[in-house]
Amino acid sequence: MAKSTRKKSVPRKSAPRPAAKKRAKKPAARDEQAQMEAWQRTMTPGAGHARFEPMVGTWIAKTTMVMGPGATPMVSEGVSDHRLILDGRYLEQHYRGSAMGMPFEGRGYTAYDNARKRYVGTWMDNFGTGMMHSVGSGKPTDGRMDFTAESHDPMGKLVKFDCRLTIRDRNHHTYEMWTKAPGGKRYRCMLIEYSRT
Repeated sequence: MAKSTRKKSVPRKSAPRPAAKKRAKKPAARDEQAQMEAWQRTMTPGAGHARFEPMVGTWIAKTTMVMGPGATPMVSEGVSDHRLILDGRYLEQHYRGSAMGMPFEGRGYTAYDNARKRYVGTWMDNFGTGMMHSVGSGKPTDGRMDFTAESHDPMGKLVKFDCRLTIRDRNHHTYEMWTKAPGGKRYRCMLIEYSRT
């Protein structure tokens, strides 16, 4: 019987794959140090918090409110105590007076959030059970801070406001709020004039 002349196929050896590059891992200690440094920066009061200082004290507050464009203004007075809390990180406001012939009391907190690089605030009072939240807008200065704010009215509708805090001097500052009427007309719904006692 004749021998086969066919050559046996030899499996080809595949070329060796290049070794996968290992990603260099950052030392955990370096990550922790960076986090701690960032934490120290964000927790340390700075120039944004220094703007609260002229508002610290006890104030006579005259509030003028209107319920819509052209409505008769309602004027009331109260006393507002402002103090810095948590080592100067937050401005706390405690207001006591009357509104619409009823006792009125409210508390507000304003902060300069170093992480977000903007002012933020909350307000609550005994004329509701929710909170108004505000966020700084524009570029603040020592004499003026602008905010946008949101709260829900008694019918549950979300209402938006443009707010402005103006520091005239160490003895006077004002807080103004604008909103839109159902027809879309923008009007100033509140003005609070603070005079140091």
